[in-house]
Amino acid sequence: MHGSEGKDGRHSTPQALPARASLWPRFLGSLVILGVLVGLMIGRLTHPEAPSLDHIELHPDTLVLWLQAEPKVHAEAPEGTFAMLLQAHGAPANGELLVQGHPAKWSLRRAEKGLLLTVVAARPLLATWHGEQADGRWKLSISLREE
Repeated sequence: MHGSEGKDGRHSTPQALPARASLWPRFLGSLVILGVLVGLMIGRLTHPEAPSLDHIELHPDTLVLWLQAEPKVHAEAPEGTFAMLLQAHGAPANGELLVQGHPAKWSLRRAEKGLLLTVVAARPLLATWHGEQADGRWKLSISLREE
């Protein structure tokens, strides 16, 4: 054993250990993941999921929407039609409703910010709507009449 040069693959000096990975990048990575998860949990608490539409009932001159909870609503009556944007999610639907004995077509479709309800008739329409808590759900009644 004269020196440390390798002879026949044997020598007296131990081989160098492979460089250990630093724990600092792992620690920072775990902090980032933890921060993202906490942020997602806070986001779910402060911005709950939009309510969903259960079903639609048709009554003479009235359209009744049943939802799981109270949605944010924006309604307009452009050019004699009735349009209502509900911040909720649900399945698209359409049908026909009698307004003062005359047919009116209604449709519910998905929009960028929720569901868009439109009612169109041959004559200009006026609408009033109100919501109330009933049977543990939200009942939104839309009463229609001709101008």
